Amino acid sequence: VQLVESGGGLVQPGGSLRLSCIASDRVGATNLMGWYRQAPGKQRELVASLIGGRDPRYGSSVEGRFTISRDNAKNAVYLQMNSLKPEDTAVYYCHVRILSSLTHYWGQGTQVTVSS
Repeated sequence: VQLVESGGGLVQPGGSLRLSCIASDRVGATNLMGWYRQAPGKQRELVASLIGGRDPRYGSSVEGRFTISRDNAKNAVYLQMNSLKPEDTAVYYCHVRILSSLTHYWGQGTQVTVSS
């Protein structure tokens, strides 16, 4: 499975961005799709994840500001980011986990920079 992210860029504090990730192969609804991020000098951390279309999980620093969604027909996962802060600056990675085989797939990453 290849994952291609898009939608990153430069935005001012308080602004919004929407990230998209498209998988090259079918990702069943029962498998996990989500987003991680990694800032310079920091460990990669969970941003949001979703199995099927219910019960999303969010990192504590983004809950209430970010929303994850997926379109199983398009093998896509999205991340709507609102009220962005400078500390949200990072490379954002799309992630897929196939639960039956515990196989992980990662995208190449897309840079999000929040700065005035």
